[in-house]
Amino acid sequence: MSDPMRPPVSPHRPHTASPRSEPSRSRAALRTAVVWDVLREALDRRVKATGRQSLDVLDTGGGSGNFAVPAARLGHRVTVVDPSPDALFALERRAAEADVADRVHGVQGDARGLFDVVERGGYDVVLCHGVLEYVDDPAEGVRNVVAALRSEGVLSLLAAGLGGAVLARALAGHFTEARQALGDPDGRWGSGDPVPRRFTAEQLTGLVEAAGLRVGAVHGVRVFADLVPGVLVDTEPGAMDALLKLEAAAAELAAFHSVATQLHVLGETRGAPEE
Repeated sequence: MSDPMRPPVSPHRPHTASPRSEPSRSRAALRTAVVWDVLREALDRRVKATGRQSLDVLDTGGGSGNFAVPAARLGHRVTVVDPSPDALFALERRAAEADVADRVHGVQGDARGLFDVVERGGYDVVLCHGVLEYVDDPAEGVRNVVAALRSEGVLSLLAAGLGGAVLARALAGHFTEARQALGDPDGRWGSGDPVPRRFTAEQLTGLVEAAGLRVGAVHGVRVFADLVPGVLVDTEPGAMDALLKLEAAAAELAAFHSVATQLHVLGETRGAPEE
């Protein structure tokens, strides 16, 4: 999934465009806009709370930098941990193209062996996006990323939602698979399911709270985007912006969390100030 960057800004002056400006308004924005808006606001709050313009950000499973590079363009120092050498090579190239190579550092590793490659308790913000679905023990995975936070910090957790998968299978006419996913402990619809595990909002918030954080916000991601025909979004004038606004409006409503393709939880350390 790509998220084309806007023209690069000076590495000495953080980018100050509106929250929706990164990632740019493209098809990719349907997948990332809600999370980016929440994340950018969280970064801004930490900047004000710490009095530092540049935060230390850890992006576990950050791949080619869909969030790491935009965060670096805001002036933050970002460390990306990913098991894929190819993804890290793409990250290096993307960071260079965005003129933020000096603020993005990629290292090969995974959530389980996180502290073999990064510092424990060394980060203001930790991103854990698309990781919990694949780890053997999600609770351990959350505890690991939380342990990377400083005494006052923020965790951005993004994972596959159960309800979105059930709805998608049903709308595709795969009713037996939809029912299987609904009743499966891991939310899988069958042996051919490429996602090892899915979550409900309650499960994710429970993991965050069990790791010692308070839940600052929960958002549904891609509530409608995966259900709307792409040709409609690409050809109808104004459809992209209208769908982005609809996604943003529905994201905060608990009623839509149960049908979202992904769920985003913002966790905050007990020492961090309330919003």
